[in-house]
Order: sequence, then structure tokens, then C-alpha cells
Amino acid sequence: MLLALLAAPLASPAAHAQGYPERPVRLIVPFAAGGTTDMVARIVADGLGRALGQPVVVENRGGGGGAIGADALAKSAPDGYTLGVATVSTMATNPATNAQTPYDPLKDFTPITNLVNVPNVLTVNPKTPANTLQEFIALLKSEPGAYSYASAGTGSISHLDGELFKSLTGTDMIHVPYRGSGPALNDTLAGQVSAQFDNLPSSYAHIQAGKLRALAVAAPARVAGMPDVPTFAEAGLPAMNNMAWYGLVAPAGVPADIVARVHDAAVKALQDPDIRQRLMDRGSLVDGGTPQAYAALIKRELELRKQIADQQNIRLN
Repeated sequence: MLLALLAAPLASPAAHAQGYPERPVRLIVPFAAGGTTDMVARIVADGLGRALGQPVVVENRGGGGGAIGADALAKSAPDGYTLGVATVSTMATNPATNAQTPYDPLKDFTPITNLVNVPNVLTVNPKTPANTLQEFIALLKSEPGAYSYASAGTGSISHLDGELFKSLTGTDMIHVPYRGSGPALNDTLAGQVSAQFDNLPSSYAHIQAGKLRALAVAAPARVAGMPDVPTFAEAGLPAMNNMAWYGLVAPAGVPADIVARVHDAAVKALQDPDIRQRLMDRGSLVDGGTPQAYAALIKRELELRKQIADQQNIRLN
């Protein structure tokens, strides 16, 4: 009996993992609905739920450039029933620029897999009198502070990209933060703000429809559907030519076999032809690597964003 009692705590996590999942799984999206993070999450959640055999319910927790949702995930029980979408904003730009970020991106999460990589894009409302990146820079220099740009929130990648752009070009724009790229996009389309730094998937359809004008993309090469839009590197701003990514993470301390179960289910979802095509149609490059590869990517991105923040003296607190 004594041996059985001593062995029980050791056996419990394994037994729990073997039955996982026994109820629906929550997927925290740290931005408002309508943006790229939300879009990727909802496309993948469908297939992830089928592969796990339980529904994966998306929960939007926007605010703080993704910090509010990421913090909620970090403080959740490490049982595999709460997962989250991690982004460059939550894992790198926010911690790199804001000393008040309430979590440690390297210690408070369990990386599972990077889902997709996506280009970033600078767009302007068609009423903005600039057709190229060079014309836009000249316009900003001629009227300092007269134009504004929308971001997914203070500390988000779009905010850091905007501040980096201003620093590199010697221009001045008013920053208007939102609770996600969805609301920011709506006001850019309406002309309430002049420009937006965004991830391509959420803006792509509006660019194609002529409702937004793309000036440059952050990608290794020009995007197939926008052959006339140069990369930032081609346009003379190589420091801005970094892609965004969206991955799957859990709170720190989730048992390894649950991590493996979720990873395998996520990869299966990404291999589904319909899901893969829906992601690619929105400009995403499907990944699905190992937890170790994703952990290394997060670490590299954090170091890169810290370097940029230090070089450009970007501090948000």
C-alpha cells in the first residue's frame, strides 16, 4: 500500500496525458478578431480540433500589444487544456521594448510548433498622396506629424515596425494603437488613419481590391500576387525586411507527452490540403516544425528585436 501511495503522484500525470484531451481545448488569441493572428488561429483550430478529437475553442484576449492574452496563457494551468497563439509581438517586440511586460517569453511558455510565417506590409489609404515608398517618405518629411499610422497595439510588431521606419527614414508620424490589426485595418480603410504596418494576410484582399495601396513588403522576395510591390530590402530599408510568424504555445510545465500529442495534431492539421490552401491564399507560408526548432526561433527573434530596440533607442515604458 505504501509503495502504491508513493507511486501514485508519479503515475498521475502520465495517466492524465494518455486520456488527453477529455474535454474541449481553449485557444487564446492575444489580439482582437479580424486580424491575421485571429485568422490563422481560426483556420488551424478547425483541423486541430478534428485531430485531437475535441473542439478547440478560440478566445480573443486583445490589448497591450498582445501582452494581456499572452499573460493570461502564461498563468493558465499547464494541463494542455489552454493553448495560445504566439507572435513576434508577444514573444519578442513587447518584451524587447517594454520592461513592464508581465511574463518571460523564454521561461513562461512551452513552444509546440511554428504554424506559419507571413510577410509584413506597409499600406496607405488610397487618399494618401503617395504611390511609392519613396513618395511616402518625401510626403512625411514635407509635413512632419501631419500623418498617422495604425498598429495592433503598443508593443506589437506593427508598432515597433512603425517606430523603426520613422527612425530609419528620419520622418514623423502619429502612432494610433488598437487592440489588434483588425480594428486598425478598419480605420485605415475608412481613412481615419493614413497608413498601417500590418501582416499581409489580413490586408491582402483589400490590397487586391484597391482599397489599400501597398508600398513595400517584408519578405525574402516579392509576393506573387503583388509583383509591383518591392520588398523593404529592395526599397533601401533592409532592417525592416523581417517576416512575422504565428506559432502554437502552452504554459510552462505542460507534460512532454501532451506537448507531443498537440504537436502531432497541429502538424496533421497543417497537412490538410484545404487548411494549407486557405493559409497560403492569405499569403502565409506553412511551417509545422518541431518544438525545439520553434523554441530556437523565439530566442533568435527576441535577440534580434532587443538589438533593434537598443540600436534605435525604442522604449515603450
